[in-house]
Amino acid sequence: MNDSELKKRTKQLALRVMKLVGALPKDAVGRPIGSQLIRSATSVGANDRAACRGRSRAEFVSKLSIVIEEADECCYWLERIMEGDLLLKEKVEALLDEANQITAIMVASRKTAKGE
Repeated sequence: MNDSELKKRTKQLALRVMKLVGALPKDAVGRPIGSQLIRSATSVGANDRAACRGRSRAEFVSKLSIVIEEADECCYWLERIMEGDLLLKEKVEALLDEANQITAIMVASRKTAKGE
């Protein structure tokens, strides 16, 4: 997978999360979870872009670490939505799978960049 394909996937993740959050209940549970999920999902793409513009290998690895944390957090919130029955599991599963795939890709990229 090349850099532009990955950027497209991270952007699509954010857009899909934004639509999903719009379907969450507008209550004391749905609003804060939705806010956290949007924050983490949009941060994935933003920090991936920043990593690609890193001035050194160390900066690149550091930014990738942030991407991994945010992608994993996105997975966490999607899991809470499913386990809390806030939305039908079928509406969330594919998005969770994509977030997990992006996390795995970023972990592999960081290992490669670190020479592991």
